[in-house]
Order: sequence, then C-alpha cells, then structure tokens
Amino acid sequence: MLHQLGALRALAVYAFWILATIVVLSAVMVIAARNPVHSVLFLILAFFTSAGLLVLIGAEFLAMLLVVVYVGAVAVLFLFVVMMLDVDFVELKQGFLSYLPFGLLVGAVFLAEIVLASFAGLESHVSTFDASPGAATNAEAIGQVMYTQYMLLFQMAGIILLVAMIGAIVLTLRHRPGVKRQSVAKQTSRRRSDAFELKDPSSGQGI
Repeated sequence: MLHQLGALRALAVYAFWILATIVVLSAVMVIAARNPVHSVLFLILAFFTSAGLLVLIGAEFLAMLLVVVYVGAVAVLFLFVVMMLDVDFVELKQGFLSYLPFGLLVGAVFLAEIVLASFAGLESHVSTFDASPGAATNAEAIGQVMYTQYMLLFQMAGIILLVAMIGAIVLTLRHRPGVKRQSVAKQTSRRRSDAFELKDPSSGQGI
C-alpha cells in the first residue's frame, strides 16, 4: 500500500513538471508567435494545461470553469476577432522595442508578487481541501467561501462587469440612417386591418 502511494506521488510530481513546462512554453509562445492565430492557439493550450494543474491539486471545479469559460468562450472569441478583423499586426509590433523596458519592469513586479505570495503561503497554516469520502465537494467548499466570507466582493465584481458591459454597448452603438430597425411598440400595437387587405378581383384580372 505504501509502495502504491509513493508511486502515485511520484507520478503526480512528474505530471506537475510536465504540465508546468508546457504552460510556461505556451505562455512564451503566445507573445513570441508571429501569427496571431497561432498565439490564440497557444493560449488555449496554456488554459488546458493550467486546468490539468488545477486537477492535480484537487480543484476540479476550477479546472472545469477554466476550460468552459476561458477556452470555450474567451479564447474562441479572441480567435474569431483575430480572424475576422483586418488588423495590421506588423504595424502594431513596430514599437515593441520602445515599450520593452516598461514591459520588463511590469513583469518583474508581477514576479516579485508571485514570490512574496508563495513565501506567505508557506508560512501560513491554512487547512487544505478535505478529499476524504463523505466530505464537502470542491464546488460546495468554493460556494461556502464565496457566498459567506467574500459575498460583498463577489457582488461588487458582478456590478463592475455589468457596468463595463453597458459601457461597451453604449460606446459601440451607432445609429445609421437608412437602416431598417425593429419597433416593438409598432409591432404590438398593430391592428388586423394594418396587416392584410382583402381583394375581390374579377375573372381574368390579376391582383
């Protein structure tokens, strides 16, 4: 039994390093790829392998959300936008070197935050997810935390996303003349006499 547990742990470690390597390489290729379609495909690969890492730590619900939401909606939307819009990416990349120092600075700040968060997580004694039979599932544990301890933050995030969606609709809405638009009030108030007209043509006469 102990030998099987040791083999499973070793397999999990090997799987982690393989998936982590794929995530890092695909993330680098998202930036380094010259073709924007290839960048989106590498982004989808990064999402899938990140979902595999979440499965390894027992967060299967988050892994499912990552695949359904980001791969099934966001990444596919990116792919459609890149393929449908005629964007000159060569012109966009001309100022890459001028913004490279600022990008490296932002990357260094993010890396420092990740390192600090990692050391803080090692020092704190937080109870991990209980995977024993009969215990609360991963979805139940997330829902318990989200709708109790972080209820206010969750609602604020929803309001911010709603305001952003309304703002995007208002900014992109354009009223062009000569375009036939739907009028709900006119449709609901239409009478029978407005919809059709009775004709009584004589023999041999067309309508």
